[in-house]
Amino acid sequence: MAGKDEQKKEENIEASFQILKQTVPLLLKHRISAIPTNYALWYTYASGQSAELNAELDKMTENQRPLSSAKAQELHRAYLADQQEVSTWQLRQSLEAMLVDLTQSLTDTKTDTQGFKHSMDNCLEDLEKVEREGWSVEEVMTLVREMVRETQQIKRSTLDFSASLATAEKEIAQLRRQLAESQKDALYDALTGLYNRRVLDEEIAAMAPDQGVCLIMIDIDHFKSINDQYGHQMGDRVLKAIAKRIKDNCRENAVAYRFGGEEFSVLMTASKLSQAIHQAESMRRAMERVSVIDRRSGKNLDGVTASFGVAEYKKGMRRSDLLEQADKYLYEAKRLGRNRVMPMQT
Repeated sequence: MAGKDEQKKEENIEASFQILKQTVPLLLKHRISAIPTNYALWYTYASGQSAELNAELDKMTENQRPLSSAKAQELHRAYLADQQEVSTWQLRQSLEAMLVDLTQSLTDTKTDTQGFKHSMDNCLEDLEKVEREGWSVEEVMTLVREMVRETQQIKRSTLDFSASLATAEKEIAQLRRQLAESQKDALYDALTGLYNRRVLDEEIAAMAPDQGVCLIMIDIDHFKSINDQYGHQMGDRVLKAIAKRIKDNCRENAVAYRFGGEEFSVLMTASKLSQAIHQAESMRRAMERVSVIDRRSGKNLDGVTASFGVAEYKKGMRRSDLLEQADKYLYEAKRLGRNRVMPMQT
C-alpha cells in the first residue's frame, strides 16, 4: 500500500510539473507578471480544471484586454477563492450599499425637516398677526392661541429631530470611513455595481498602445438639479438606471466603470476612435429613453441626458493623457449644449 501511495505522489508531482511548464510560457506570452494571484489563475487555466475560468481568460485575450491586478483579484475571487473569503467580501459589499442608501435617506429627511421648520415659522407669523389685528371673534382667538402653542411644540420637536439626524449622520460617516479602511481591495462601486475608479486606473496602467485602446468619459447633464429638486434618493435611482443602461449597451470589448459622482467611463480595446465614437453615440441615444419613477409624486422622470468625451490611446502618449483628452472633449460637449458626443464623427 505504501508503494502505491508513493507512486501516486510521484505521478502527481510529474503532472504538476507538466502544468508548470505550460503556465510560465502563458505568462510570458500575455506579458503577465508572475505574482501569486496571476500564477494561480494561469496554472488553473493550463490544468483545465475550470472551463468557466478558461472561457473568461480566452475572452479577455481575444479582446486584447490585459489582466490587471484588479481583474485578477476578481477572477481569483470568482473561481479559486474559498467560500468564506467570498462570503466576507459579499458582506462588505452589501453593508457598503446599505450605508450609501441610508446616508442619502437621512440627508433627504433632514432637508425635509428643515423645510418643515421654515413653514412652521411662517405659520407662526401669520397666526400671531391674526391675533394682533383682531381679525376674529373671541372664540376663534382661543383656538388660535391653542394652535400657536401646539405649533411651537411641533417646532421644538422638529429641532430635536434635526439634532438626532445630525448625530446619526456623524455616526454613519465614521462607520463608512472604518469600512473603507477594511475594503481597500474593493473592485465595485457599491451603488451601481459597476467597476470602480481604482479598477479603471489599473486597467489603463496595464494597457499598451498597440491594443487599440479608447476611453469614453460620460457625465450626466444637470444632475445637481435632479438632486436639488427630487432629493438624493431619486438621484441614486437615476445613477443606477444610467449605470445599467451603459452596461447593457457595452459591446464585448467595452467595460463600464463608475468614475465618481455622476461621471462614468467606458474602456474599449481592439477599437479605433471612430468605433468608440459610434459606441458612445449608441449609449447617448439609449440614455434618452431612461425613465425613473419619483416615489414621492409617483411621476416619471424622463429626459435624462448625458455628455460624452472620447479619446484614443496612441503611441507616445502618457496614460494620463488618455484621461485628460477624454475629459477635455467631455467638457467641450457640455460647452456646446450637452447631450452630445465629442469629437464628432467625421
